[in-house]
Amino acid sequence: MSSEKDKSKVHKLSLKGSAKLVAEFFEYSINSILFQRGVYPPEDFTTSVPFQMTIRALLIVSSVKKYGLNMLVTADDQVKAYIKKIMSQLNKWMAGGKISKLVVVITSRETGEHVERWQFDVQIFGKQTKVSSSRKAPDSENASPGNTDPTASPPIEKTEKEIQDEIQAIFRQITASVTFLPVLDGDCTFNVLVYADADSEVPVEWGDSDAKEIKNAEKVQLRSFSTNNHRVETLVSYRLAE
Repeated sequence: MSSEKDKSKVHKLSLKGSAKLVAEFFEYSINSILFQRGVYPPEDFTTSVPFQMTIRALLIVSSVKKYGLNMLVTADDQVKAYIKKIMSQLNKWMAGGKISKLVVVITSRETGEHVERWQFDVQIFGKQTKVSSSRKAPDSENASPGNTDPTASPPIEKTEKEIQDEIQAIFRQITASVTFLPVLDGDCTFNVLVYADADSEVPVEWGDSDAKEIKNAEKVQLRSFSTNNHRVETLVSYRLAE
C-alpha cells in the first residue's frame, strides 16, 4: 500500500516540462548569484552578453516564494528587462535541447579581471553527443561535459518534492557561499555565457566569446539536481585574494 502511494507521487516531467524547469532554475540562479555576491549594490554596472547595455541598478529586490524558499529577485525594471531578454532565448534553446552549459561570470570593473565563474553543466539523458560552440571563440572548449552518453543508465524517477528539495539545496549553498568566497572589492560587472550546439540558430545580438576562465582558480563543486530528462551540475570557480 505504502509502495503504491509513493509511486503515485512520482512526478514524471515531459521533456518540455523538464526543460522549462531547468530554464526557470537558471533565471533564479542568476538573480540569486548577483544578489548574494553583491553585484547589485554598486550604483551602476554594465552587462555585455547578449546585448551591450548600461544599467543603473540600485539594490531593489522583491521576495518570491519558490522551491520552499523566499527567493530574492530584482525589482528594478531595467535589470528585469535585461534578464528577460536572456531568458527569452534561453527558453528556446532549452526547449530544443540545444544547451549544454550556462555560465555567470563576475568581473572586476576596475581591473577587467574575472573574479568568479559560476558554471551550470546540463546533461540531457539519451541525447547524442554534439559539438558545442555556444557563443565562444573557436579555440575555446568545444566538447561540453553537459553533453551525454546515450548508453548511460536511465535516471531514477523522483517525486516532485525530491526534485524541489535538490534545487532548494543548491540555492542554500549559493546563499552560504558568502562564507567561503572572497569579498568582491569595488564595482563589478557580470556576463552570461551560454554553450549551445553548433547548429543552433543564434540571434544577431548574441556574439562569440572566450570562456572567461579564471587563472589559477580555486574550484568548489556544489550540489546537483535531476529530473527524468535532465541533470544539472553546479561548480563555482574563484580567484583567491592576493
